[in-house]
Amino acid sequence: MTSAEWAEVDRYLVETLVGDGDSETLRANAAAGLPAIDVSPPQGKFLYVIAKTARARRVLEIGTLGGYSTTWLARAVGKSGQVVTLEFEPKHAEVARGNLDRAGVGERVEIRVGAALDSLAVLAEEQPEPFDLVFIDADKVNNSNYVRWALRLTRPGSVIIVDNVVRNGRIADADSADAAVRASRDVIELIAAEPRLDGTGLQTVGGKGWDGFAYAIVLGEDD
Repeated sequence: MTSAEWAEVDRYLVETLVGDGDSETLRANAAAGLPAIDVSPPQGKFLYVIAKTARARRVLEIGTLGGYSTTWLARAVGKSGQVVTLEFEPKHAEVARGNLDRAGVGERVEIRVGAALDSLAVLAEEQPEPFDLVFIDADKVNNSNYVRWALRLTRPGSVIIVDNVVRNGRIADADSADAAVRASRDVIELIAAEPRLDGTGLQTVGGKGWDGFAYAIVLGEDD
């Protein structure tokens, strides 16, 4: 199959299962000059379904961009839930705030601006209630560091998702010099080696091309 066929399948899924109610968010992101690296609409709905399945009420997102995935996660946690999302670029955070407020979920979302590793250290010092789900979609070279922080901020049964790990299939190249590919391999191997985690990887195709994510669950003493 070709990428055009993958995109056609995405269009069908959007028409039948997802809806295009958030297209204004994507248009606002494009108008503001944000890079077009949001999750696709079917992937956004997939995050929503995962969060609903996990009955997540507290979600941590690392990498806000324009708030497209944030909106899906905020819907999933419900009116009594909260999403804490971390964004490095102040401009991106400003665009995201407008998108989230327009979508009617702004009051459920706290945006923290700054380097994610710094924000995570501050967040840990605050000793918040554990997060039920962590979605990692930021600078790829720090994926393993983000997973380690996620372990400190979650509980047994929490879900950790790392986006963009397949890298057009290049994750299979053990000799790759690409920093993002090496980081993807590192985070997959971290999940495999970490006794507190059990996980898998899943390849995806669609309008965003060929990629995939890592999915892990935090284990308890009885697991």
